[in-house]
Amino acid sequence: MRITRSSRPPVPRRSALSIPAINQRALDKAATLAADVFILDLEDSVAEARKSEARDNLKRFFGGLVRRDRGEWVIRINGMDTAHAGADLETVLACRPDAVLIPKVESPRDILDVADRLAEADGAEAIRIWAMIETPRAVLNAALIAEAAHTPDARLEAFVIGLNDLRKETGVLPQAGRQHLLPWMMQILLAARAYGLDALDSVSNDFRDLEAFAAECRQGRAMGFDGKMLIHPAQIEAANNAFGPSAEALEEAHRIVSAFAAPEAAGLGVINIDGRMVERLHLRQAEQLIAFADRIASGRDSA
Repeated sequence: MRITRSSRPPVPRRSALSIPAINQRALDKAATLAADVFILDLEDSVAEARKSEARDNLKRFFGGLVRRDRGEWVIRINGMDTAHAGADLETVLACRPDAVLIPKVESPRDILDVADRLAEADGAEAIRIWAMIETPRAVLNAALIAEAAHTPDARLEAFVIGLNDLRKETGVLPQAGRQHLLPWMMQILLAARAYGLDALDSVSNDFRDLEAFAAECRQGRAMGFDGKMLIHPAQIEAANNAFGPSAEALEEAHRIVSAFAAPEAAGLGVINIDGRMVERLHLRQAEQLIAFADRIASGRDSA
């Protein structure tokens, strides 16, 4: 059976904070932050000469990490075409994060090669794969890449959009509103949804302009993204607020669930709530939203 977003428990991925693996202080602080996802980066944020040191940092960090009960922990490796890929994957296997994030993915083979490597290792069954979609070829191949999720062995679970690299390779300027990038972003989102994947919006580079960041979060949420990749802890609250359920949406969800639970709604596919026709598909959406809010509250309580 094909995996769909509606057939698996909701996982909060509102805020995915990227932390340079070379920054020991930031690593130590991570477990105290309210982000849903922590992306520990071995790629762009680590200088070439310090890759080995960053890998050692992660091994020490995961060796002492005791707060794996809250949030997801993801390691972003260097590209599979680099000299660091092998050592990075060895680090992933040593650390056992929740997922490995592969940069510059351009074809299903990029996913399947990593999946094969994980499958060969003992005790790595739970490690999932996330893919950075950040090149023109990746955008064009997004549906083919997402199709790799059709087989459980592929482990593919989420797309993360990388607009900085996409801008660099296309020449699109970094303008407010991202109007020239929106069609590509929606193409990536559509491919993800077609194959049951989550999709995270790209980073916003100016972490001091929180008003502009919040606007990007609202835009990403309106487009249908599950969350946003962040570069600074100051961005966590705005992302959590934008991509989390609002009080009004939760209230409406509970009303829908209560209405369908009433005896007079038994066996009905459509009911009238205050002059609005509500179908059972809306009931399923309401139940998912409530479960999502409960999952968020559970994570907050354990923090």
